[in-house]
Amino acid sequence: MAPLTSPARVPEALKAGPSLSATRAARPRSVLVQAAAAQRRTDPKKRVVITGMGLASCFGNDVDHFYNQLLEGVSGVDYISRFDASNFPTKFAAQIKDFDVGDLVDKKNARRYDDCLSYTMVASKKALQAAGLEKHADPEGHGALDKTRVGVLVGSGMGGLSVFQDGVKALVEKGHKKITPFFIPYAITNMGGALLAIDQGFMGPNYSISTACATANYAFVSAANHIRNGDADVMVAGGSEAPIIPVGLGGFVACRALSQRNDEPQRASRPWDDGRDGFVMGEGAGVLVMESLEHAQKRGATIIAEYLGGAVTCDAHHMTDPHPDGLGVSTCIELALKDSGIERDEVNYINAHATSTLVGDKAEVKAIKKVFTDLSHIKMNATKSMIGHCLGAAGGMEAIATIQAMRTGWVHPTINHESPIEEVDGIDVVANTKKQHDVNVGISNSFGFGGHNSVCAFGKYIA
Repeated sequence: MAPLTSPARVPEALKAGPSLSATRAARPRSVLVQAAAAQRRTDPKKRVVITGMGLASCFGNDVDHFYNQLLEGVSGVDYISRFDASNFPTKFAAQIKDFDVGDLVDKKNARRYDDCLSYTMVASKKALQAAGLEKHADPEGHGALDKTRVGVLVGSGMGGLSVFQDGVKALVEKGHKKITPFFIPYAITNMGGALLAIDQGFMGPNYSISTACATANYAFVSAANHIRNGDADVMVAGGSEAPIIPVGLGGFVACRALSQRNDEPQRASRPWDDGRDGFVMGEGAGVLVMESLEHAQKRGATIIAEYLGGAVTCDAHHMTDPHPDGLGVSTCIELALKDSGIERDEVNYINAHATSTLVGDKAEVKAIKKVFTDLSHIKMNATKSMIGHCLGAAGGMEAIATIQAMRTGWVHPTINHESPIEEVDGIDVVANTKKQHDVNVGISNSFGFGGHNSVCAFGKYIA
């Protein structure tokens, strides 16, 4: 029988020797973390694999079509049509148009739900369908699940913002009696995961994480830890966001965070380019079905990729600006590699946070160069150059892009890359045209207001 781990991913010094507990007092924490990671690599109960992916995006709800659009360098950015944005200094976004819930949400709820909830339900059910576990599409696979060991952790940075906006408007204009009874339930960030659990009967760990634009990656790290700790066999995890409404746009305008390239909206999101002037708002949801290798093998699941590990840190520096030297980010990357039990030279792809902001783009590259002294074998790109910044959903959608890069052997371009900043000298940022690349290990970075940093590492599944 083939070994359950690739020897290349287990540090040589950790392949043999005393047990972890026997050496705990004598070894530094960083070595202990790597030792724990190495032990996980041989335990199918603690290895976490990806068996389903689902999304809602400006390119639609199909994962393959989404990634094909990215490979072709198509921009999803356009003038806002959902409301009149003519009086705003930013008039464009990567808006989802003509969103179709299909038969994944019943018509009554589709009318009631905030878009954030609809995106959560569609992306989550698409992921479950891909994993062969969705109640209505796959009754046999769903029926075989121990529902008490299936959890949901789909977070959101802002939750049901439309419902909140409409509730405040009703209160101010018509009084409290005109506030819908769905105001509070549909506005709170945990309701998407709760509604999915109610629909599917999942009784395992279920809560919401809200760490701004790092939300989805935080959800992946926590979901994986629930599986590793034996709390769950399967976790549905990711992020969802629907901020493209007047109060959402106005709020980020007030933060002076958005691009104002109104004459060329499709060229506005331009990470690592000298002409960048802020990020472009996006929206959607990205969800993964994560499960223990043991559970996936027992049910004969198709394994798409493996979650190797991840980490979260805080800059403890500023509400909205990253630490200028990238210390919190570089620390987070190093911790993620240790948690994964991999060496840094095994990483050959980085899906960067890269929002197209003046300070953020530079700080992230500084952090990456601190960790990876040799970048000659690494390709790094920016999904946000095409779909904008999807805030709490960004990490979910970019994790899907990372996994699709492994599956297809192609990495998508960073579009609008015309005048590179000097910080990216020596890094292949896949400028403007897709490139063929055999991804061994990819890391996906997500950072959020408040100094929240998160990094997840994904690899090809090796039996």
